[in-house]
Amino acid sequence: MKDPIYQHISEVKDAVSEVLEHAKKLGATAAEAAMSSTSGLSVSTRMGEVETIEFNQDGGLGISVYVGNNKGSASTADLNPKTLRTVVEKAIDIAKFTSDDPFNGIADKELLEFAPQDLDLYHPWEVSPEQGIELCHQAEQAALNADERIVNSDGASFSSHQGLRVYGNSHGMIAGYPRTRHSISTMVIGKEGEQMQRDSAYTVARHKDDLNDAAKVGLEAATETLAKLNSQKLGTMKVPVIFRADIANSLFGHLVSAIGGGALYRKSSFLLDSLGTKVFSDCVNISERPHLLKGLASSPFDAEGLKTVDREIIQGGELQTYLLASYAARKLSMAPTGHAGGIHNWLVEQTHADLKALLKTMGTGLLVTELMGQGVNTVTGDYSRGAAGFWVENGEIQYPVSEITIAGNLKDMFKAVVGLGGDIERRGGIQTGSVLIEQMQVAGS
Repeated sequence: MKDPIYQHISEVKDAVSEVLEHAKKLGATAAEAAMSSTSGLSVSTRMGEVETIEFNQDGGLGISVYVGNNKGSASTADLNPKTLRTVVEKAIDIAKFTSDDPFNGIADKELLEFAPQDLDLYHPWEVSPEQGIELCHQAEQAALNADERIVNSDGASFSSHQGLRVYGNSHGMIAGYPRTRHSISTMVIGKEGEQMQRDSAYTVARHKDDLNDAAKVGLEAATETLAKLNSQKLGTMKVPVIFRADIANSLFGHLVSAIGGGALYRKSSFLLDSLGTKVFSDCVNISERPHLLKGLASSPFDAEGLKTVDREIIQGGELQTYLLASYAARKLSMAPTGHAGGIHNWLVEQTHADLKALLKTMGTGLLVTELMGQGVNTVTGDYSRGAAGFWVENGEIQYPVSEITIAGNLKDMFKAVVGLGGDIERRGGIQTGSVLIEQMQVAGS
């Protein structure tokens, strides 16, 4: 029997088509509409007791209409035909009061994806609340049983969700696809002497068979927590710093912000006028692969229907592209790049086999495993965040450290990257190993 989600996608496509047709009748010169929805099961437990079981369903349809260069937008969660017509009328009314902006409009027709390929993103899991509870128990219990120093738990959670995404515009494009996402996580507390620490672990995937075993998640949470016990403080110094793979993606996340169209046309980026110039050291290469099967950030088209394509972001340290939706591209007199709504699977190329090899290259310095605070200014590049991790000497971890601050400027940090590990973190849109930066300012709190 065919999965009912495909019938739902067909119904949503019909609704989008009706919305676009109604907008045209009301005088819109162009229009676009999108709907995304998710539904599924979420379970949380703590110390063996069930805290929450939720079946949730969220979603909504948004429409933008263009009357000449004037834009109006409205949205609804109700797909009733009468409601949809009312929403279109509201959007048209709003457009009458917005300012004329020559850069407004839907994406150019020749750039759209009219026949999206199947990226294997949909793997539903008929999982019961009892199964979800059992997976939470397995994760939490494995952590609690790992060591007597694991004294408490902040709980475990499980989720299994499926959803759809449909986009259409007045160029005649209407496309959609289903997707799933499943996850297990737990967080525990360890104590030794008077010091307590907490840490967590999780697994996430499109297909349930690609999840780590729940007990393995629990053991990882316990191991991470125990490793932080008896942490020491550091003095103020300038030393090499490694960002471990599970937090290193945040560094490249700042790059995403800095080369995004909005930041560029507002001139609020530390990487203005950087296209074609060196922004990283020679060893850094980043590619984008939007069509990875089962990829957590895979998509055949972006949020305005543009085809997503393989592209190089950084080659030999040099910036190859900005990240532009159509509006920003017009403002900058450039071509859009298919990044409305975000990036699609960035792959950071490794220079070292693994974290161990990177530690050996560093010799003495700081391995950062946790970041705190929001002290990053992507207008100036100034970077200052609370951190915790491990002090390293002669390529070997010596002891955990906490209550420290690491600081620098992203421009300098990017150009001081001297190594990238093969310990690739794949649980997100930026897949990178650990990153070694030649020198940063480290201060004890």
